[in-house]
Amino acid sequence: MSRDDEVKWDTQHAQSQVGEQPSSFLRQMIEADAWPLPRGRALDVACGKGRNALYLAELGFEVVAMDISSVALAAGRSRAEARQLTIDWRQTDLEEVRLDEAGFDLIVNFNYLQRSLMAQIKRALKLGGYVIYETYLIDQKEIGHPKNPAYLLGHNELLESFGDLRVLYYREGKFSNGGEASYRAGILAQKNY
Repeated sequence: MSRDDEVKWDTQHAQSQVGEQPSSFLRQMIEADAWPLPRGRALDVACGKGRNALYLAELGFEVVAMDISSVALAAGRSRAEARQLTIDWRQTDLEEVRLDEAGFDLIVNFNYLQRSLMAQIKRALKLGGYVIYETYLIDQKEIGHPKNPAYLLGHNELLESFGDLRVLYYREGKFSNGGEASYRAGILAQKNY
């Protein structure tokens, strides 16, 4: 595990006051009547303090939550215990992880872009499983953080990356997530091969 990355993210999570509400895009995708997602085993990639993992556990998913930050995971674990929720919290360097093949019914990834992980996410889905993924677009660098193009999606990049799955919903643009608006791309797709 990269000690530098762990320290960087521990510091950031110790100083941040991220809200407790799950991503509005996640809620929209989960609560949509058009594609009722069956409850099963879910993975929250780069979970931070666990706002999305907690939401999924409350809905009846068996959740695995991965992040490099022990500070973030401890905060998430504390919040889960207070709500009497069981979540498998795993300190993981996502640049080194090997996800279980066909191990998950749902994988969610928010505000984290590691292009090399996308193929693993697809392999880690069970047949019929879903991915819900949302992160920043290249346009975001003009209005705020992040600015590094390595962490920003190109136009249609997310759609192309998951285009071999059955795409149920896709969007790009400037959206609010309960706070300031940011440029984002989001997708809901199902593994059908």
